[in-house]
Amino acid sequence: MLPATFKLCAGISYRHTRNMTGLRKNAVVAIHHELNRLAGPGPSSWIRQVRRRSSLLSSRIEEEEGYNEEEMSYLKQGEDALQKAISILGEQDGWTIETIAANGDKVMSKVLPDIGKVFKLEVMLEQHPDTLYKELVGNMEQMGEWNPNVKQVKILQKIGQDTMVTHEVAAETPGNVVGPRDFVSVRCAKRRGSTCFLAGMSTQHTNMPEQRGVVRAENGPTCIVMKPCPEDPNKTKFTWLLSIDLKGWIPKTIINKVLSQTQVDFANHLRQRMAANVSVEVAHAC
Repeated sequence: MLPATFKLCAGISYRHTRNMTGLRKNAVVAIHHELNRLAGPGPSSWIRQVRRRSSLLSSRIEEEEGYNEEEMSYLKQGEDALQKAISILGEQDGWTIETIAANGDKVMSKVLPDIGKVFKLEVMLEQHPDTLYKELVGNMEQMGEWNPNVKQVKILQKIGQDTMVTHEVAAETPGNVVGPRDFVSVRCAKRRGSTCFLAGMSTQHTNMPEQRGVVRAENGPTCIVMKPCPEDPNKTKFTWLLSIDLKGWIPKTIINKVLSQTQVDFANHLRQRMAANVSVEVAHAC
């Protein structure tokens, strides 16, 4: 059912079908029913919130008609990345532990048909989801300042309030085991209730063709989910689904090690960034 659902959704981005209101409404209904199935009995709060989001899509159909064909395509790609990521995260079975850090940070993985190996980071952070959302979405272009695995993040285009196209340049790994990579991605940022989402997948953009000396890698679906910890709403259960094709001739053992370590490192760098922000706020208050 899931592949058919997304084939239906993909159809609404084509020129000859995007104005067919009935088809677009059918896609909305299909996503809504699929999320119901994925949630199962007693769905978690973030699944319920995304299901409500899918219901709201129908009310935005007329609003979206103001976008041009390219913008509509990016909007649909962003929604597609979000829904695919949510369906993957909603499946609890089949995950294998890759690493568990001393502080409890955990990386798991599983192999999916048509996608390959995906990684899932689960950590607990001391900040409220809204604070993390502001840093990761509102200050997205500053990520290169605090994450040494990222050289640059640049927003190429914004479409509405929720969707953007970005260009990211990743740093080479120590010893240049994995050389410089870059990505052009469509990102879909959502806030539903107390839960925040940042989903994405690879795309193309006329302003950012492939760069000489840098391998154009592909990602997606990827998604960061930030929701309050049930025991302490001021803390965040942080989940990051990562799916990347680094391209080039790199042994899978090295890729698996690099990607899982990248997720662990990201959590640590994010903690340091948020702690530094608090220090600056305290200094200003004094």
